[in-house]
Amino acid sequence: MGKSMTKSQIADHLAGKASITKKVAAQILDDLAALAYKEAKNMFVVPGIGKLVLANRKARMGRNPQTGEPIKIPAKRVVKFRVAKVAKDSILGKK
Repeated sequence: MGKSMTKSQIADHLAGKASITKKVAAQILDDLAALAYKEAKNMFVVPGIGKLVLANRKARMGRNPQTGEPIKIPAKRVVKFRVAKVAKDSILGKK
């Protein structure tokens, strides 16, 4: 599996595509992330990529993998990322 791009590499690529400075591109990435964190409770969509959604998980029974002893896992809220269909089709190819 190849290495993922770093933030600096992404900013450099965006700067080249949009004819802006690398510093401005990095600031745009930071602002997009901050906006996503702030708006995730209402669902945050990045068109063509996917969306961040808040989900409630019910309490359930689990097992301690070392001892096999049953344990109760409490209910909690989690953040999920749902990949857009367009992104899936583009990455995996159509069936």
